[in-house]
Amino acid sequence: MKKKISLLLCLGIFYLTSCISQENPPLTETPDQSKYSTVTIVDGIDIPWGMDFISENELLVTEKKGTLYLVKNGEKTEVSGLPEIYQRGQGGLLDVAIHPDFKKNKIIYFTAGSKTGEEEGGNTALYCGELNGNALSNVKQLYKGTPNTKKGQHWGSRIVFDDQGHVFFGIGDRGNRDVNPQDLKRDGGKIYRLNLDGSIPEDNPFVNEEGALKAVYSYGHRNPQGMTVHPKTGEIWENEHGPKGGDEINIIKKGKNYGWPVITYGINYSGTPITDKRSMPGMEQPFYYWVPSIAPSGMAFSSSGVYRKWKGDLFVGSLKFKYLEHLVIKRGKVVKREKILDEIGRVRNVKEGPDGYLYLGVDGKGIFKLVKN
Repeated sequence: MKKKISLLLCLGIFYLTSCISQENPPLTETPDQSKYSTVTIVDGIDIPWGMDFISENELLVTEKKGTLYLVKNGEKTEVSGLPEIYQRGQGGLLDVAIHPDFKKNKIIYFTAGSKTGEEEGGNTALYCGELNGNALSNVKQLYKGTPNTKKGQHWGSRIVFDDQGHVFFGIGDRGNRDVNPQDLKRDGGKIYRLNLDGSIPEDNPFVNEEGALKAVYSYGHRNPQGMTVHPKTGEIWENEHGPKGGDEINIIKKGKNYGWPVITYGINYSGTPITDKRSMPGMEQPFYYWVPSIAPSGMAFSSSGVYRKWKGDLFVGSLKFKYLEHLVIKRGKVVKREKILDEIGRVRNVKEGPDGYLYLGVDGKGIFKLVKN
């Protein structure tokens, strides 16, 4: 009887361990870091929060302190015409993205801290403007989170587009986790969807719900700092910072609740539990989660095939551990994790360029191109 119980116990432990490893496979060090190297595109940028390419040799880069750079052939020029940028804690000038028809209309979008409004402090706002040479004009604030707050954490924010004329962006819970993420009447802890002109799409999920914010597309998020479009499915993929543990990758679906803080795989920084729940009916599970946290930021798929055997894989920057994480996905699951460019620095952003290579924004350094030797 004792042998039978011991066998069952061992089988149970094996099953539990197998499940955990499938959900969160261990990080595998890259056997030979010399296989990878970087080419410096532009240096001297303290926190290169966002970037987007105009052409292979021309890109826009934001610096969190409130500067937008136009980079041509490695030379950066400051772009004039930005609105006043509210800086506090993690907030400032955040992401930037060019309009899908930029070649025709010269419109760009950016997210930034804004103090417009009655309350003291600020919140995340989405802007658009026309870029002509090194100057912005006709700058408009398309959306702004309310209310303002003096809290400095969890501003979000990335910008992506679908192929149906919509712009998506995120705002973090702004340090008010017990109220904002689960309340559809309040900004914060949400992914938003607008038409490209800033109007509300008629088919947004909560347009007919009394009191709900009409721009909200999904909710229950903590602090989204990575967002990208799947190159084959067109799905919006998002990553967000958890607390201590519980960083997540989510596939964003219309009207869905992603659970924060009712469900989470993380705990308080003090070590105390936030909740005893990892799942609840009506709340989405993450596609993937990290325990311990890596502090994920920018994220991109490699879709071009310029890197041998990497086509279709996902790459995520780690702010905490200062490397680029390579996630191999097969049959809808992460089956392998690999550390690329160990100790390169706090990887703030990851973007696939028009030439098919991956580009990294690294705090305290600048923008780099990843090449395989």
